[in-house]
Amino acid sequence: MKIHPFLLLFLACIITGASANAQLITGYWKGKIDRKNVELKIIKHGDSITGTSYYYESPNNYSRYSIKGYFDSRDNSVVWWDDVLVEEKNSKRFLHGKTVAPYFSTADFNCPGGDKMYLDGKAALKDKEEQNRPVALQNSDTHTFNDEWDYVIDNYTLGANDPDLIDSIGKLAFTKPLPVEPTVAEAPSPKTATVTAVPKKKLPVPVIKKEPSVKPMPAPVKEPVAVAALTNEQKFITRRRQLMQEITISGDSIELRFYDNAEVDGDSIAIFLNNKLLYEHVRLSDKPYTIKLAVTNLEESNELVMVAENLGSIPPNTSLMVAVVEEKHYEARLESTEQSSAVIRFVKK
Repeated sequence: MKIHPFLLLFLACIITGASANAQLITGYWKGKIDRKNVELKIIKHGDSITGTSYYYESPNNYSRYSIKGYFDSRDNSVVWWDDVLVEEKNSKRFLHGKTVAPYFSTADFNCPGGDKMYLDGKAALKDKEEQNRPVALQNSDTHTFNDEWDYVIDNYTLGANDPDLIDSIGKLAFTKPLPVEPTVAEAPSPKTATVTAVPKKKLPVPVIKKEPSVKPMPAPVKEPVAVAALTNEQKFITRRRQLMQEITISGDSIELRFYDNAEVDGDSIAIFLNNKLLYEHVRLSDKPYTIKLAVTNLEESNELVMVAENLGSIPPNTSLMVAVVEEKHYEARLESTEQSSAVIRFVKK
């Protein structure tokens, strides 16, 4: 007999209690904090939580923070705070040109039954002590914004809850380069003292009896250790992503054509859409590799990521993508390396 997933969720809340709640806190949460639209991504990591928060007016107007916090399984309370401002988009127009200030939030995890889970509580601005701003969030199966944490949330119970994986993605997602301080050269001293050398008396050189030379034993030759190649999914997770272009889409479908952008040298790529692998081992040439996507199946904001499987004989891996949207052609030149992947964002009208 097939059991509906919502029934399993309901039974988990009732039967396993706090231990199940500790697992279920990982996921996508949508609602409001201080009457601002929020999408929160929470990942449980031991007794701590990490993830990201988006304060937004639309998919093209938002402020994104990394979050830190903890989950207390004794009373099912959740505490988190906005830690580092990671990204802003259209910040001059967003909320009258002001960056959303970071919040410190406390909420109770509620699982009243069925498919409904809530985080209800209070928040305060991080520089204020009075915590009187409402928090009202509900668990969601979907998300508006795509980032590094989606893979972990979608595969959390399938092995993506590995602490090393979560740590590595946290470093990838939220590490910002530090400014480099200019190096100041030391000025030469204004005066150089002149020292007159005093001749020394020559001493007789003692005769040293040479010992027979002993040749050292050659060091043992170490055999190279084979290193397992990364899968395309591992490359997708661990490489930095670089947004190359944003394209507005409409109509019934869009057509994407991929070419080698330079000399055909054996470049091959894997293509991910919204954190899911679409195609791999795509060999680029002067003839297009074409895929079609139904617009109705896409989200409001979508990220297509091109991951380099190799660099060909002439690095880096370069490609030309032509997007056909209602007979309009958009060209994007994409470049991927062993450290970064190229991203194209498709946004519905």
